[in-house]
This record gives sequence, structure tokens and C-alpha cells, in this order.
Amino acid sequence: MPGGRPPKSKIRSEFGQRLYDTRQSKGLSQNQVAETLGITQPSYADWERSAVSLKPEYLPKLAALFGVSVDHLLGIKPQPRNVSGPTGKLRRIFEEASILPRYQQQRVIAIVEDMLVAQRSKIPG
Repeated sequence: MPGGRPPKSKIRSEFGQRLYDTRQSKGLSQNQVAETLGITQPSYADWERSAVSLKPEYLPKLAALFGVSVDHLLGIKPQPRNVSGPTGKLRRIFEEASILPRYQQQRVIAIVEDMLVAQRSKIPG
């Protein structure tokens, strides 16, 4: 059962709801977040419960604490990229490779680059 006082209002701002959801998903209490930011718990609770202005320098601190982007906290959706890469099976393979850990991605890149260098050396002139 969640602790703490129930919110004064049942409706949170969109920003407040994102803060609440993100904090909950990380398993942090309002007090833990407030202590990390160097503010009081009631001040942080206001951010979640009502539409308030907070100093811009708190956004990157919150994002780092929660392990998300500032865009996520602000509700900014990523713009679809104009993709001009490989199509079909090759695209699917590269998309899957993009979720591999960085060191494995580097191995895939090295293999593909070696193959391309070898192919270029076969092309006359």
C-alpha cells in the first residue's frame, strides 16, 4: 500500500503525471528524490501534484536521477527520422544490431567495414 498523504487533487498536470510515473517505475520515494535534489519533500510533491514552475536546472538533474531524457520528462516525442539506409532484410538486421550492447555493435561495424574495404579493392579503378 502506497504511503504518504493522498493528493489534494485527483488530476495531475501532464508533467506531474510523468514525474510520478517515472519516479514510481524507478522505485524511488518522493523523499529520496527531494534529498538528492537538495529540496524539501513537500516542494517535490508539489511538482507531481500541481502545475508549478520549477527552475530549469532541475530538469537535467531529474532526468539523470531517473535515467531518462529531459525530452521524456517534458513529453516531447522523438521526431521520425528521414531514413535513407538499407531496405528489407539488411535494414531489419541493422535495426536489431542497434539494440545490442555497444561493444557488440562495434564488432558488427568492424566486420561490415572490413567487408566493404575488401569489396572496394575488388572494383577496378
